[in-house]
Amino acid sequence: MQAVGSMATSVGASNLWITGHSMGAAMALLAGKTLAKTGVYVKSFLFNPPFVSPPIERISNERVRSGLRIAGSLVTAGLAFSRTLKQAQQPLQLQERNLSEDPLKALSLWLPDIHVNPGDHLCSEYIGFFEHRGNMEQLGYGAGIVERMAMQHSLGGLLMDAMGVSNAVDVQEPVHVIPSAKLIVNRTASEDYKEAHGIHQWWRDDQDLVSNIYLFK
Repeated sequence: MQAVGSMATSVGASNLWITGHSMGAAMALLAGKTLAKTGVYVKSFLFNPPFVSPPIERISNERVRSGLRIAGSLVTAGLAFSRTLKQAQQPLQLQERNLSEDPLKALSLWLPDIHVNPGDHLCSEYIGFFEHRGNMEQLGYGAGIVERMAMQHSLGGLLMDAMGVSNAVDVQEPVHVIPSAKLIVNRTASEDYKEAHGIHQWWRDDQDLVSNIYLFK
């Protein structure tokens, strides 16, 4: 991250690209996300970046998938709100919090290219993540607020914090979650997981690619 930050300073963010595959994509994502929080937006190409989550996208029943994601958002948002109330020493302090300071707003201007394959369970949840966010927003203003709060917290971190595990706050923010992205899905049939996760798929000339841009509002 220091190397990327130094390079962005020396040559300018508009003259710099960062990229990676698999774990390298996770490193590139973390570097780009860290810079974006400071208002520096670097063009990023991420191939098969890991999404730390149960592989809900591999469940064939769409209603079950949607139900699990909604339940996860409600639980995560509920725990996050409970933690916020617990940290507030007085009710007035909670009311005086500057709600305009949304950490997702600064990140929303960063638009990395994320390349995923539905057959790769390590990254396929990005597909469901962005679709679910859109579905929650369509359900109404309240559901959108729930999803916004859930996005800013890690369910695992919140559970550890609730159980009194020390330093659990360090894992509160899910590193793999970003508010905006250009999602490129390779729907070309893969023979096995190795092919679905491999970097070689992205330079084939017979790919069935579907691209969508998701902008955080």
